[in-house]
Amino acid sequence: MEVFKTHGAFSWSELMTTDTKKASEFYGKLFGWTIETMPMPGGPADAPPYHVIKARGADDAIGGMMACPQQGMPPAWGIYVTVDNVDETVAQAKAMGAKVLMDVMDVPTVGRMATIQDPQGAVISVITYVEMPDEKK
Repeated sequence: MEVFKTHGAFSWSELMTTDTKKASEFYGKLFGWTIETMPMPGGPADAPPYHVIKARGADDAIGGMMACPQQGMPPAWGIYVTVDNVDETVAQAKAMGAKVLMDVMDVPTVGRMATIQDPQGAVISVITYVEMPDEKK
């Protein structure tokens, strides 16, 4: 299964934390992850960097971490689920009683995403990834 293309598949995990250096050291040692730093995709030049997580010996990223975007926000892991159409999924979720915590937005070179809260209070992000040129049929 290709998780970046399959509707309903868990496809990305992301840590928002108050100290990316300490988190990188902790999870790197705990799980053997390699953490690579890069500019924030689509962010301004002075944006805090994004940290890509790779499992031991793997070339492909399995997740990421970044500084909490708002002061006072507690550190937390978030998950992304791939969907065929973010706008339609968010509209359906709202009709089913969900709240939109982060409205639909484009992340250059990554995809279109949003964050919702289900009627019971759990938070999840949904994303439709951009199709890379070498993936076109």
